Amino acid sequence: MANYPGAKNDWPLECKIKAVKAAGFDGLATIPDEKARLLCRELGLELMGGLDGSNVARAKKEMIRQRDLGAIYLNVQLLDHNTPLPKAARTAVQLVKAGDAVGVKVHIETHRDTSTETPEKYEEIARLYKKETGRLMPTTWDHSHLAVVKHLVPANYAERLLVWPALIQHSNIFHLRPFNGQHCQVPVTNGQGKLTPEFVDYLAFVEELFVCWLNGPQPQGVLWVCPEMGCSHGYYLSGQPHPWVDAQAARPEYEKAWHRALKRRAKGK
Repeated sequence: MANYPGAKNDWPLECKIKAVKAAGFDGLATIPDEKARLLCRELGLELMGGLDGSNVARAKKEMIRQRDLGAIYLNVQLLDHNTPLPKAARTAVQLVKAGDAVGVKVHIETHRDTSTETPEKYEEIARLYKKETGRLMPTTWDHSHLAVVKHLVPANYAERLLVWPALIQHSNIFHLRPFNGQHCQVPVTNGQGKLTPEFVDYLAFVEELFVCWLNGPQPQGVLWVCPEMGCSHGYYLSGQPHPWVDAQAARPEYEKAWHRALKRRAKGK
């Protein structure tokens, strides 16, 4: 929602959070402050947080701050692209343990320019995490980064990106940024209200992802799904609909994919 409706007339936070509610969303994903907490409570919205994972001591203080604001599920980007993997795994263990100690649920995100930027790095960190703890590493799944790394085509999105079923099923957070194999973020609509072919291809993967999660233990009975459409870091290209417009269009499509997945699971498919 950055720079919406424009850079010179960006909405204040209150307008943005009220728009989130009006658009039918259930919650807000942000780095929360007291104002966001109060507005979410007033509107009946859930609050999900996030933090930087480069320093465990600072991160623990931030976990407590966000917990006290009502954010229990926290997304973490883990260190840097060139961090040695054993160090990254140790840090992930420390971050999750710190979260458990203060009553929040830390999830490590798959993301470029962090320790988890490729499938191979992620797998090794997850392996070392399990070796150390005996548990699966809680993961925020943003498959868009891995799809670009692997130069994928729609026909093999599910084949190549659902190869970690137990770890996917152990997660409570998905970042559903629509992608193809060349672009980490593709537009949902064509600017005239029609879904783009690229988003339709991506929706088929989303349904398979939901089916995968539903076939698992469904931890805590909770799955946070963020239709993550970013303005920063070059995600958004000029000429495309604003990410907030596209996020609103994505939400009902994800909801329909969820219900299709529920029906398939009920039929054992």
